[in-house]
Amino acid sequence: MQYRKDKKGNDISALGFGCMRFTKKGNSIDIDKAEKEVMAAIEAGVNYYDTAYIYPGSEVAVGEILHRNQCREKVKIATKLPHYMIKSMEGVEKTFQEELKRLQTDYIDYYLMHMLTDIDTWNKLVKLGMKDWIEKKLASGAIRNIGFSYHGKTDKFIELIDAYDWDFCQIQYNYMDEHSQAGVAGLKYANEKGIPVIIMEPLRGGRLVDLLPESAKEIFAQDKQGRTAAEMAFKWLYNQPEVTCVLSGMNSLKMVEENVKTASETLPESFTEADYQLIDQVKNEIQKSVKVGCTGCGYCMPCPMGVDIPGTFRCYNAMYSEGKSSGRRDYLQCTTFRKNPSSASQCVACGKCETHCPQHIEIRKELKNASKDLETISYKIVKKAIQLLKLWG
Repeated sequence: MQYRKDKKGNDISALGFGCMRFTKKGNSIDIDKAEKEVMAAIEAGVNYYDTAYIYPGSEVAVGEILHRNQCREKVKIATKLPHYMIKSMEGVEKTFQEELKRLQTDYIDYYLMHMLTDIDTWNKLVKLGMKDWIEKKLASGAIRNIGFSYHGKTDKFIELIDAYDWDFCQIQYNYMDEHSQAGVAGLKYANEKGIPVIIMEPLRGGRLVDLLPESAKEIFAQDKQGRTAAEMAFKWLYNQPEVTCVLSGMNSLKMVEENVKTASETLPESFTEADYQLIDQVKNEIQKSVKVGCTGCGYCMPCPMGVDIPGTFRCYNAMYSEGKSSGRRDYLQCTTFRKNPSSASQCVACGKCETHCPQHIEIRKELKNASKDLETISYKIVKKAIQLLKLWG
């Protein structure tokens, strides 16, 4: 297993175990199956295990597996505070204590503000007393490292990085999100600030494997080295020295074995020109199925009405290249869980964006089309509920 360093010099395995996708048995996690997979990963040198308060049954399962095998000290647990569900520091403390109980531990190695989306949300938490609470937990050792997970635009990510002395962060990043969400610019900025970056969604929830266009699958099938779609997606990430750890929601022993092999063999800056060409060919095939030729350059931003134009088009395209539910889920996550929503329907057709678009996209027209497809009745109901209940912070 390859290891990379956290901010304090500790080793983190290049491969992390994402504990959101444990196999279900009925309505519950199949803990015996999950135990075999987790223990196989520990035996192979994987030491980073990522869960969250809102992943149904996940924290309890992780705690029970580690307790059964008496191996808590062999691993680093990462879990997350659902700040969007909490309105007071008393609620924060109650939730944290519940997480410790679920995980059967008295400390958390890596604790994240879950889905911190913008500086306004963080400032609201600060006003509640979050900074003092964090400092006390760090001083007592109940929390060893503090960070945040993020879905949103690059500029907001950079603002959050600068807002506090974080120990680490977690972003969605893969070869199709190179210039969207936090993106490569955010990755490099965090690295320059000395902040380790944990990667989630390296395969976009498996969509860069199972939902690839047939033409893209054929490119991998013809690879002379016999590398798979998943393997190359991981190698693309491990090639970047700024990446600290890549999470994988593993739910089979075969998956553990394959991902461990890739993480063990791939060194930073080891990609060849042929490797880059292969990834570019696959990206081109995926792009052929998209609705809008947006590259995510961001020249159209900022929108006077707050619309996340590149983010909207990314989700709109995902509907047609990866599946409608996938694109709509990402859109809900990236546009509503914030104090100031960034929905396409907020567009007033001022046209400012179109004067700056290098691709000469009819942005106003495409935003209307995207809004019709992405903003379903369910979306509108959830968006309204989030604003009424202030679930953004």
